[in-house]
Amino acid sequence: MKLKLDIDPDIVAMMAAEVAAGERAVTAAMREAGTWLKTAWRLQITGAGLGPRLANSIRSQNFPRSGESLDAAALVWSKAPVIVGAHDTGPLIRSKNGFWLAIPLPAAGKSLRGGRITPGEWERRRGLRLRFVYRRTGPSLLVAEGRLNTKGQAVVSRSKTGRGKVTAPIFLLVPQVKLPKRLDLARDADRTLDGVPGLIVANWVDQRF
Repeated sequence: MKLKLDIDPDIVAMMAAEVAAGERAVTAAMREAGTWLKTAWRLQITGAGLGPRLANSIRSQNFPRSGESLDAAALVWSKAPVIVGAHDTGPLIRSKNGFWLAIPLPAAGKSLRGGRITPGEWERRRGLRLRFVYRRTGPSLLVAEGRLNTKGQAVVSRSKTGRGKVTAPIFLLVPQVKLPKRLDLARDADRTLDGVPGLIVANWVDQRF
């Protein structure tokens, strides 16, 4: 017995068209999902008061970068993963050398390199020595003898009489700090993932009408 199978060219064309429609639908859905997640994470960051600069560290990339594919994907990430990750997990931070964490107070001012100033940088810039003050019932301190300028920062006192001279707390010293959890990135990621099938169907149906 011989069997002969003839494939109607119209059916082949229909199958090819359906595959192409699927590629377009999946690709469009993943691009929408990536854009939605990037926007949601940026809104979370600004809503938590962490500023637009950190929010703009959230980026996205679509794959393939051009064309369509049934294996299309979207990658969303942060260019500042350590900072974003810390606010997402709320970790317990300890000093690397096992001693104290120095938290600058308003009288310390800002670092010239951005971020928080360290005790070593503060002494080099101000020309003052920091003195350790132990407190049994609260955080210990690093203080300096000087005066406060118009910005409330401690500087060297030039007064020969000692007028205006104060003992200014410059740093709080604590053994560890628990960073509060201010973000929930997994929540938006899960919502995005759950919405992908619906996006694929919606884009597939839209192409038929």
